[in-house]
Amino acid sequence: MPRLPGHAWLILSGDAVSAVGAGLTLPFLLVYLHDVRGIELGLAGLVLSTIAVAGLAGTPVGGLLADRFGARRPAAAGLVLAAAGTAGMIGVRSAWEAALSAAVYGFGVAVTEPAFQALLSTSVPPARRSQIFAVRHALLNVGLSAGSLLAAFLVDFSSPQTFVTIFVVDACTFLTFAVLIARAPGRGHTAPGYKARSSGTRGGYREILADRLLLRICVSVAVVFTCGYAQYYSAYPIFSIETGGLDAGTLQLTFLANTCTVVLAQLLVLRLVTGRRRTIAFAWSAGLMAIAWLIVVGAAQLGGGPAAVAAFMAAMVLFAVGETLMAPSVPVIVNDLASDDSRGRYNGVHSFAQTLGYIIGPAVAGAALGSGHGSLLFLGLALALGLVALQATRIDRLLTPAANLVGAGPADASDAHTERTHHGD
Repeated sequence: MPRLPGHAWLILSGDAVSAVGAGLTLPFLLVYLHDVRGIELGLAGLVLSTIAVAGLAGTPVGGLLADRFGARRPAAAGLVLAAAGTAGMIGVRSAWEAALSAAVYGFGVAVTEPAFQALLSTSVPPARRSQIFAVRHALLNVGLSAGSLLAAFLVDFSSPQTFVTIFVVDACTFLTFAVLIARAPGRGHTAPGYKARSSGTRGGYREILADRLLLRICVSVAVVFTCGYAQYYSAYPIFSIETGGLDAGTLQLTFLANTCTVVLAQLLVLRLVTGRRRTIAFAWSAGLMAIAWLIVVGAAQLGGGPAAVAAFMAAMVLFAVGETLMAPSVPVIVNDLASDDSRGRYNGVHSFAQTLGYIIGPAVAGAALGSGHGSLLFLGLALALGLVALQATRIDRLLTPAANLVGAGPADASDAHTERTHHGD
């Protein structure tokens, strides 16, 4: 277990508590809106889309506010908004009411994310950033799994009151997280005892978007989330059941294999990649996700049965290892590229790319699966992820060695820009 400061564990524990709340409600949100509140299924699906659309607006706002006022206050404010949106779901009776609550929830979560990432990166010395982001990824999976397991015992589809209970608990977890962030020491720009690195500017996003290396990384991130993470939640369940012959129980086994691998392997993977290049870890992350989708295509041809289940589980294990390689690499590169007073906006652009992937991915999946081209979809996803892996190796030469090592601190800003200038960027 990495030796992180006490204030870092404080905010990580709040994040884990919030993940428990999300695990309670998110898997049941569509069912709740349709079966309990009587909202037509198509409209209920649009309500869920509202969360992601609101996120597109919230991420740049959260990043900008983090640079203007410090990371703690916008992170806490976003959590309060998310709690209000979650609580608003309790009394919805129509689609527009649900959409309004979903928009508040999505905007609040999106405001929090870049601010919280900035807070995480300044809660530890630069050399420990990979550790704190890896620990966060593991704890998020633990929290989400614990919430889903708890929901299985609490939720009764014949009793609307049980849904009220889980939404109240979810709102309380957001408020708990907000309190823990507010009580964390430091000003939110940098943790006590660590020297901030400043560029002397606090403008808008124009100067951030002029960083071509950041844009190159974030385009790759958007592709990974479109072709990887988003498909894990959208195309993969449908394809594995309809084409692969899995039932609901065996599908859950494959998800369990993924989650357990993340939780058990994240810190081991962190140790294995320490001292190695972050861009290579990123390339392996995308590459393993590509291999996982190729295995999914092959598993679907087995016609169900134990062999197919084993193949699908193997694919999810590989996908999980790819996730564990992403956590200590890409977010840390983004934060090492940023100065202290631009960190929020750098994380805002990074979070925007992730959110964009979650919006595009399900739309692509729906179109391909709806026309009966599931296998072609996953082959195309694998190809795109393979191209990202190649692109990551090209990014490798644009970073100074110190800025590109897991467990190493970022190079001085002037050195990083000199290196990029030398390579034509």
